[in-house]
Amino acid sequence: MIRKLASGEYRLYSRKKDPETGKRRNLGTFDSKAAAQQHEREVQYFKRH
Repeated sequence: MIRKLASGEYRLYSRKKDPETGKRRNLGTFDSKAAAQQHEREVQYFKRH
């Protein structure tokens, strides 16, 4: 899940909520939406290999 921050950056959050906090885990902050989408693909690949 990618959200745009007030600063204009994009933050990647985990798809599932963290059971301890009830919030989504921050997986990184990026300058562009394309960079955040690329990292999301890398994360999904890593989870399955």
